[in-house]
Amino acid sequence: MHPTHGTTTSPAPLLDVTLERTLHAWVRRFSQSQWRGRHLEGWLFEGAAARRQAEGQLAAAGVHAQLHSAYKPLVQHFIDHVAIAPLAAVHVHYPRAAVGEPRRFALEAYPLGSLLPAGGVQLTSRADERPWYDVQLQLKDGRSVRQRVHAPNRRHTDAAGDAVLSPTGWLRVGTAPGLADLIDEPVCTDYEQAFAQAMQAVCSQPWPQHEPYFERLDIRIDLPGYEQPLDWAGETISTLEALHEELYFSLLEHFQQHSGRPAGDRRLQPGQIVPDVRGGAHAVRVRVALRAFDAPAQDALAASADDGQPLHLLATAPSPARIARTLHAWPAERFSAPTRQGRTVWGQYHAGSQHPVFISAGQHANETSGVVGALRAAQALQGQPGAHFALIALENPDGYALHRELCAHHPGHMHHAARYTALGDDVEYRDREPLLERQARQQALARSGAQLHVNLHGYPAHEWTRPLSGYVPRGFGPWMLPKGFFLILRHHAGWQQPARELLEAVCRRLAGVPGLAEFNARQRALYELHAGPLPFEVLHGIACMQSETTHDAPVTLITEFPDETVHGAPFQFAHTVQMEAALAAVQAWQPLMAARQS
Repeated sequence: MHPTHGTTTSPAPLLDVTLERTLHAWVRRFSQSQWRGRHLEGWLFEGAAARRQAEGQLAAAGVHAQLHSAYKPLVQHFIDHVAIAPLAAVHVHYPRAAVGEPRRFALEAYPLGSLLPAGGVQLTSRADERPWYDVQLQLKDGRSVRQRVHAPNRRHTDAAGDAVLSPTGWLRVGTAPGLADLIDEPVCTDYEQAFAQAMQAVCSQPWPQHEPYFERLDIRIDLPGYEQPLDWAGETISTLEALHEELYFSLLEHFQQHSGRPAGDRRLQPGQIVPDVRGGAHAVRVRVALRAFDAPAQDALAASADDGQPLHLLATAPSPARIARTLHAWPAERFSAPTRQGRTVWGQYHAGSQHPVFISAGQHANETSGVVGALRAAQALQGQPGAHFALIALENPDGYALHRELCAHHPGHMHHAARYTALGDDVEYRDREPLLERQARQQALARSGAQLHVNLHGYPAHEWTRPLSGYVPRGFGPWMLPKGFFLILRHHAGWQQPARELLEAVCRRLAGVPGLAEFNARQRALYELHAGPLPFEVLHGIACMQSETTHDAPVTLITEFPDETVHGAPFQFAHTVQMEAALAAVQAWQPLMAARQS
């Protein structure tokens, strides 16, 4: 265990508060006799079953109530009120966002594009900013139905100090249907209050001036919440997951400001921020506390039995023990580096006659398909005469342990809190002592002499939102919707030509991977309907980005598979594509380096 510099400890929680549930408050208030005969329409962050029950309670009190979801109201409208089978086409006119991403409301309509066959759903921007969707349903029997779906939002300043437009609660009460002559106002719901209370508890603390500020910062929120599966899209609307993402990234933004670092600086080391949001509660409880690390207890809770399946059959992320056992079974020169929580990053170097390549995975520990892909690629290379490579299959063991802990409750969530290390930084960008995990990558490059680094990554396999800070994840807008498997190429000055030839060769080979072209085309079509044209070059059906850098190896090929949250056959497909990409890069690199050195 490495000491924490500037650690703040507290014998008591920073916050432990129970909030009144907005839904219950509305039922209690409007069940009173003076509201009998009135017409109520409200938006809040509750699931359909809870909203229907509250409507029934209000109906018993003589109040005509319609309660809607404030989160993704258009999609929830289709779930609640639109029969899918009779639909021939859907045309949605969405408002332009007053601030932030202009297509925000088209993004918020995701994944309506998968509701009908290709071309069956159209999204068109209106010129105005009025917060509602105009919907036209074309039915198979020739009839046309027009609907208006409100999307209440509030304009405010977020944790980074920027003006944003965010979904919010709203209440309209009138003397007749459609009127709001008695009440028409925004409501700060329990969901929004829980977020605000947690943020205030953290932001009001007198944190030290020097990083890290703590070992582990726990934010536990129990609330009703809801998770709504979308059978026609393979997605799940989750207010629980959305709040996890909102808390984690908002707190990162706060600590970036506290540190004086620029926004998005991945070297920030606040400590480990752990939102734990759980649903099913009758009321809302928010607890914020500082904890010391306890890696043995964390590992014991997340321990699972391995069934000894071959790597290619793994249907979920393997345990750290399985990864280590696989690595140590292969003959190699071994090296390692410590983590902040006392775990070990294991690496190995396989000397050979070919031009060396460094393969790594698990830099972002919630991106798990690359871990198996790296192991499978190394397994295949073992049998190739002259294979010459370095391997780190799990670069961020502390983040991986947190991912396993969080997945015990929510295996279908992205868990970006597990993305970075226990220091809270991105290990690739660490540039000061203690280097810890960063040493493993430096050893891999130094021992092997590799001038190509194949770095296997993933990204969300479903929509990623920050509903209380403008909806679109700040700095990660291009990543918020899946768009298939793609590649990012980085190269030093003077390496552009071999890097480009490598990229084209890898894309040619990947075009032959069974099912990949169809997978990419399907995801890209849905992405472009909601987000607009894909902002990347496409080679042989693979989207690509290319840029010059001075970082690490002269050439770095980064894979991006939408793997966060996938399990079963989709996970097997993901790590197969990762393996194929790594092997394609190793193969293509050999003649390129031979030509460069001749």
